[in-house]
Amino acid sequence: MAITGGCHCGAIRYSVQGAAEHHALCHCTDCRRWSGAPLAGWIAFREADVTIAGQPAVYASSPGATRHFCAACGTGLFYRNEQVLPGLVDIQSGTLDRPEDHVPGAHIMAKERLPWMRDLATLPEFATYPGMDA
Repeated sequence: MAITGGCHCGAIRYSVQGAAEHHALCHCTDCRRWSGAPLAGWIAFREADVTIAGQPAVYASSPGATRHFCAACGTGLFYRNEQVLPGLVDIQSGTLDRPEDHVPGAHIMAKERLPWMRDLATLPEFATYPGMDA
């Protein structure tokens, strides 16, 4: 069964045939700034197993690394770095159609984790936006 996903507006869709090499939650500053979130989930697949429909924009974020995103809606999608991840494409796991099916296996770059991320389970929870009817 294919693993599928895409950007927020639907201009870019992807499909993967094959198993993930790894799935990690990255706390590095680059990923935080790229995603606009306190961490980014990355699930890696063999490049040959990934089919992309649509044309992502590409940003050379650091030497040897490119980040691919939808130019229409801005969704971050892919990360490639042949030195660090040869033959792999990292996909932002939040863009999967069924992210709940793919449990992360590790936290990475924890040395750059925001200190308050350790205490998230102590925050109050709301089923919907506070003040809205459920």
